[in-house]
Amino acid sequence: MSSSTHASSPATGSAGSTGTGAAPAALASPAASTARRHPWRLPLEPVSPRARWLLGLSFFVLFFAVWAAVTFGGLVPKTFLADPLTMAREGVMLFTQYGFIGDIGMTVWRVIGGFVLAAVLAVPLGIAMGAYKAAEAFFEPFISFCRYLPASAFIPLLILWAGIGETQKLLVIFIGSFFQIVLMVAVTVGGARRDLVEAAYTLGATPRGIVRRVLIPGAAPEIAEILRLVLGWAWTYVIVAELIGSSSGIGHMITDSQALLNTGQIIFGIIVIGCIGLVSDLVFKLANRRLFPWSAIR
Repeated sequence: MSSSTHASSPATGSAGSTGTGAAPAALASPAASTARRHPWRLPLEPVSPRARWLLGLSFFVLFFAVWAAVTFGGLVPKTFLADPLTMAREGVMLFTQYGFIGDIGMTVWRVIGGFVLAAVLAVPLGIAMGAYKAAEAFFEPFISFCRYLPASAFIPLLILWAGIGETQKLLVIFIGSFFQIVLMVAVTVGGARRDLVEAAYTLGATPRGIVRRVLIPGAAPEIAEILRLVLGWAWTYVIVAELIGSSSGIGHMITDSQALLNTGQIIFGIIVIGCIGLVSDLVFKLANRRLFPWSAIR
């Protein structure tokens, strides 16, 4: 008996040690070790805000380093690609001698005007299409058809109808943004959770109350994200609108610089557009986080 007891004790102890050692073994797995040392190497693993800023900044540093090496090294003629220093000098000249700040103001105003006009009309229509299937069946075929039409193709017609003034440029941005917003908002609202809708009906909500208190609050964070994305598209439309029949704006400056083969000014104008777009994107993200703290969109 004693020998069997003593024989079973090591087995029991071994099994016990195996059971208690499962957690340390899991922690010592290659994936866990990698997560501790290099969390950025794991799929979907978040990085710290500081690391995100450093990684984003490092790409810009690498980009400008390659650009400088290519241009200063003589691999590309400066007629076709100005070096960073020439681009900076041309940018200073634009602000000090050619009133480039006024061109920037005009372009920003056109983007905001056309985009706000499109959003004010498109978001309610998209909500109606997402909430009511009859409205979706009525509007969706035509809006889907128009969504594939490039906004630039309307410029000749818009010049005939509205001239070459501000109305024409606002309409180009409106056409390029409106149909995209409508469909994306409709899809977002239509994808609401059915259990929340049924629970609201059970609590006595009316159909209009379902839209106001369930569908719109649930879709609001994603609608804000849609507007942020489409705002970036609006910048491409305004430059196209300013390339034809415009006497002001960043697109107009780029066209004049192209005629003079001044690639420094062209590149500077493109970089200014990117910087303004990046700032507006960050502001939009910050506003979305403040307005919708319950949202998972980051």
